[in-house]
Parts: sequence; structure tokens; C-alpha cells
Amino acid sequence: MYRRKSLISKIYKKVQNSKDFAFVLADFYGFNSDPDQVLRALRRLTQDKVLLRIGKGLYAKAKKSAFSDTYVPAGGLLAAGRQALQKIGVKTLATAAERAYNAGISTQVPTGRVVGVAGRVSRKIRYNGVNLSYERV
Repeated sequence: MYRRKSLISKIYKKVQNSKDFAFVLADFYGFNSDPDQVLRALRRLTQDKVLLRIGKGLYAKAKKSAFSDTYVPAGGLLAAGRQALQKIGVKTLATAAERAYNAGISTQVPTGRVVGVAGRVSRKIRYNGVNLSYERV
């Protein structure tokens, strides 16, 4: 698919072999390449639907949707968003709705679009018109 020793093939291999759903730019700077070259490689992998851009400097592993011919973040946007926030140093927690549901207090299933955070977060995480919102816990 890609030339064997190229930066794109190295990043592709790293993404495919990783168990993570989300990646930040710092994950790819260890290849002794110029940051502009890394961004070009990530842009190419985004065009080839290997990665999906979910925020500024945030990428998610892509998988083909079971319901349509579109690509969605592997593991879902919530899992990718939580993992991306943890990688940039934000502590994520369960939201009030998730805690109530898990404790059996509520039967209403949480929507999966809200992430509980310990502090203030201004980072926007979104894909295909779906935004993650934050709840300070």
C-alpha cells in the first residue's frame, strides 16, 4: 500500500499495531522526522481513511461502519475522546448519569456524548457533526 521505508508506512504500521483508539501528534514525533512531514503523512492517512481527525492534533483509528459505507472512529467517539483527553493530560471520570445508571438508581441509559472531567477543558472533540461535551465532576 505504501512504500516500505517511508514515514507514512511507519505511521500506518504504528496505528495498525496499536491497541489505542486515539492518537495525538506527540505519538508520531519519535520517527526523527520534521513535524511538517508528520502532518503531511497524517493528512494522507486521513484522506485514505486509516485515521479520522477528531480535533486539533487529535486523531482516531478508523473502521468501516456496519450500517453504512462511511467510516467511524473505532471503539466509538466517546472511547476515542476519553483516550485522547487522557493522552493530553486531562483526568476523565464517570458522569453523574453514568454513576446513577451503574448504581441502579436510574434506568435511563447515558447518551454517550458527555465525558466527565476533573478540571476545565476547552478542547473541542467532534466527528461528523457529533460533539463531545464535558461535565465537571
